[in-house]
Amino acid sequence: MSLFAELRRRGVFRVAAAYLVVGWLLTEVLTTILPTLGAPDWVARAVILIFAFGFIPAIIFSWFYEVTPDGIKRDHEVDHDDRASAKTGKKLEQVAIVAAVLLIILVGLFSARFVSDDTAPVEVAVSNASVAVLPFINMSNDTDNEYFSDGLTETLLHMLSQIPDLKVAARTSSFAFKGKRVDISEIARALGVAHVLEGSVQRVDDRVRITAQLIRASDGYHVWSDNYDRELNDIFGIQDEIAEKVGFALSVTLLGEGGNTGVAGVQTTNPDAYDLYLQARRERVTYSYGGLQAAEDLLKGALVIDPGFVEAKTELATSYIHQLETGLMEQDDAFRKITAITDQVLVVEPDNAIARAASLFARTGTRAIHGDIDATADLVPQLEAIVAEAPDELQVRILLVRAYQAQQQGEKSIQVLTDALQRDPFNPAIYYELGTANVRLERWEEARAALQKSLEIEPAQPNAHVYLAQVSLQSGDGVGYASQFMKSLSIDPKDHELPGVLAAFLYQLGLVEIGDEFRTRVQVLAPTSEVAYRIELLRAMAVGDREASIASARRAVRDDIPERRFSYGGAVQHLLRSAVRDGNVDEVSAWIEERAPGIFDIDADLVQPKYRLAQGVAFDAWYITLPREEVLRRLDVLIDSAASVGFDVFQNPATRFSILTMRGETEKAIDVALNEIFTDSVALNLGWRETIAQTQYKDIVADPRIQAALKRWEDEEAALRGQVQAYFADLRAAN
Repeated sequence: MSLFAELRRRGVFRVAAAYLVVGWLLTEVLTTILPTLGAPDWVARAVILIFAFGFIPAIIFSWFYEVTPDGIKRDHEVDHDDRASAKTGKKLEQVAIVAAVLLIILVGLFSARFVSDDTAPVEVAVSNASVAVLPFINMSNDTDNEYFSDGLTETLLHMLSQIPDLKVAARTSSFAFKGKRVDISEIARALGVAHVLEGSVQRVDDRVRITAQLIRASDGYHVWSDNYDRELNDIFGIQDEIAEKVGFALSVTLLGEGGNTGVAGVQTTNPDAYDLYLQARRERVTYSYGGLQAAEDLLKGALVIDPGFVEAKTELATSYIHQLETGLMEQDDAFRKITAITDQVLVVEPDNAIARAASLFARTGTRAIHGDIDATADLVPQLEAIVAEAPDELQVRILLVRAYQAQQQGEKSIQVLTDALQRDPFNPAIYYELGTANVRLERWEEARAALQKSLEIEPAQPNAHVYLAQVSLQSGDGVGYASQFMKSLSIDPKDHELPGVLAAFLYQLGLVEIGDEFRTRVQVLAPTSEVAYRIELLRAMAVGDREASIASARRAVRDDIPERRFSYGGAVQHLLRSAVRDGNVDEVSAWIEERAPGIFDIDADLVQPKYRLAQGVAFDAWYITLPREEVLRRLDVLIDSAASVGFDVFQNPATRFSILTMRGETEKAIDVALNEIFTDSVALNLGWRETIAQTQYKDIVADPRIQAALKRWEDEEAALRGQVQAYFADLRAAN
């Protein structure tokens, strides 16, 4: 008899198959259950080793013994011709074969689940000491009370985050699930937590009813729950009690501590001040003009009631920063107010991360606008240190991003924001910042993806649409540009810059009548704003009214408007270019210097940023009025000045083209124009006719290759004009 037949006769195959099936199943079950029961990791490893080492003894046993109807017997004691024994053995063999087949199927399915997709994310162990606070549901009849339930949620989240060793999911990521029908276990898995705190708020007149429950995500077990029915002026006591009880429950069951958690809520005991603070937080969430203005008023109201309300002061400083960035406040005014309010906070809380960062930002900005070129370089390491101390404070990270961007350190901005996203994966503000950072780096698809994700989480963001408009324009999509601005306007109708920027685009495209519709909005909302000055100049240029355009540019210089969206620099540029055509450069330059002393002093130790910009556009006039050596010297001064603060002016093709032209390197300039400028859409260069009309470009424009490229731009511009005009015609027809 062959060895194979003998192994089969003695039932070795049956035993081996059964052992593998039972061993694998028990191993899978025990290694899953044991950690849940709190067993240490070595127990699971021991189970696997026991089954592995037991395989050989089981095979040996099956060689010498056999299962019969009369029990286990040695092989030589069994009558193999007995039909009952054979029948028993046959049944065992069939069961073993079926089991082996099932084992193969199960192993295949198990393996396919975990190894078929090499890109599948690795499951990260979730700490039991972790919780997400979901937005408490507003059960009040008045939907306007939603800010109150959201505010309660934020305060509880802030309080729980103070418990040592407890991981609390970030506020914005938790709020991403607001109003969505998603299972608790899925939310917990997405946020990387083991527990979820949820509840509801019902506010009626001066009473408030709150329910809260702490749920274990793995099985839905309610670890703790309670109801509160109190007077509204006891809201702070309710918050303390909820945070205390949740913290105690988590401490006892998870952190191994217990007792008083020592958490603190907002630093006010006045319910009216707190109510205004919560309303302000709701208003500023989308950073719209209307929202920021309303938030400022509400925060000031809260501080009138409670002058020592630290969180309201910090929020107000943050609001001023956003107002500065959106054009609601001028730089001097914003920096002065930010400094004053943060000084008050730092007296009470010298370690307050947001106040420290905002104070540094404002003081640095003040130095910069007065010409201190080293200001931003000094700011970066200080903000880096604060981010290291308070890595979860997004506002501090955003200020560090601004400092990096001011020094053209875009890659560092991406790193800072990517780290923030890992901490707070559903925060629309982080996606928005990533989108704008990628726009600066000209990574258009990455920018589009980040901005769209931001809008998916929080649709009411006007500024995200503005940057998506820029992304559209890169490919020459003028209709996409206009439609994104229209979406932005529908979200934030109080923002005067949105219609102003769109009007500027339309005027440069030659669509004066359509541009006038948006100019009217600017005149109503902010007739003395920087963008209002800018579009008046562009409109006069679009209709060919040279006298009106010069008068408009003179008003901007005479009124010494702040530099924003090329409003001041564009006015100086137009005056000097007009003077070149009219042959009165010296007279016009003297007029400008009389109203802006030192504006053309290129060698001054301290030069305002807007004056540096004016010096840059002055080369159109200096090229024909100054000796060549002096023009080149001044050019080198500006290049060195930019390099001293981290700017490489040669990275910009248009700037490099101008520098090469003034240096007389004509062939290199033509190469840059053909391969880096004319390869872009004309939509990005709508002022091209004014530029090439300048004296220094005469020889370059005469080149046949440049002439052909200009003809392509001219045809493309005509097509673009027709597309945009048709888009607005369709909008009018639809309305």
